[in-house]
Amino acid sequence: MAFFSHGYQCSATIGTYILILNTSKYTSKSQFPSLIAQSCKKPRTLSLQPVQGLVLGLPDLAINAQLNGNWLSGHATFYGSDQNPTTLGGACGYDNTFHAGFGVNTAAVSGTLFRQGEACGACYQVICNYKIDPKWCLQGRVVTVTATNFCPQNNNGGWCDPPRQHFDMSTPAFLRIARPGNEGIIPVLYRRVSCKRRGGVRFTLKGQGNFNMVMISNVGGSGDLKAAWLRGSRMTRWIPMHRNWGANWQSSVDIRRQKVSFKLTLVDGKTLEFFNVVPSSWMFGQTFSSLNQFS
Repeated sequence: MAFFSHGYQCSATIGTYILILNTSKYTSKSQFPSLIAQSCKKPRTLSLQPVQGLVLGLPDLAINAQLNGNWLSGHATFYGSDQNPTTLGGACGYDNTFHAGFGVNTAAVSGTLFRQGEACGACYQVICNYKIDPKWCLQGRVVTVTATNFCPQNNNGGWCDPPRQHFDMSTPAFLRIARPGNEGIIPVLYRRVSCKRRGGVRFTLKGQGNFNMVMISNVGGSGDLKAAWLRGSRMTRWIPMHRNWGANWQSSVDIRRQKVSFKLTLVDGKTLEFFNVVPSSWMFGQTFSSLNQFS
C-alpha cells in the first residue's frame, strides 16, 4: 500500500511500469491512467512523458549532481497545509527550520537523494515542468529548497522508493511553483545549487558528560557535510566526529570547561576551521553562531 502525504492512498505497484530504458520510453505508458484510476481514492489525470536523465542502474546520477549543473527530472508532492513548516526538521534533526537558518522553503527528499543523512542542508532549485503538466504548473517559477527531512520508502512502488528522485515539499515552497488546489503529484526539474545563508555556521551542543552531540546547521556552499572534527582548547589535535543521524555529529571526549573549535569538510571537498566558536562557559542546549561561512 503506497501512502502519499497529501492524502492519496494507492495500491498499484506503479514502479513496475516506469522502468526507463536507454531508449527513454516507458514500457507500458498506456496502462498508467487505468492503474491510477483503479488504485487511488482521489485520482486526477496525470500527463506522463519519458523522464530524461534517469536511467536505472545509474543511481549516482542524482547523488553526485554538480552544483549549478544540468536539470534532472523528478516529482514533487507537499506535506499538507495544516503542517507547521518550521517543524519539518525531521530525519535531519533540525528542531526548527527557522532557528536552523533555512526558513520555510524546505523538503523531505527520497532515499536516492537523502544519502543516509548526508544530504541534510543541501540546496536544490526546483521548477514545475510546465511542458508536462500545464494545468497545475506555474510557468517560469523557481523555488530553492533545503533538504531537511527524509521521505520514507514503502517498498511497494511509492514515489519515494529508489531510484526515484522525489521532493515532499513544505506547502509554502510547493505553492511557489504549482497552482493552489492541486493535491496530486507534479513533475519537476531540479538541480543542486549553492546554499546562500545569512550569518555563519551554527553549532548546537547536546548530550551529557563526555558524550557530545553537535547539531550543525546554517551551512552555506554545497550545504552537505562529509566530515567534522572538534578540538578543545586543552587538546593538541583534532578529534574526528561521527555522524549519529542527520545533521547531528557525535564524539566521546570531555570538552567541558574548554573553548571548542570545529573543522568541517563539505561533500564537495571544501574545508573550513572555526576557532574557539564555543566559549569555555558553554552548557548543553546552547547554540553558537560562528563568523565563518562557506561560499
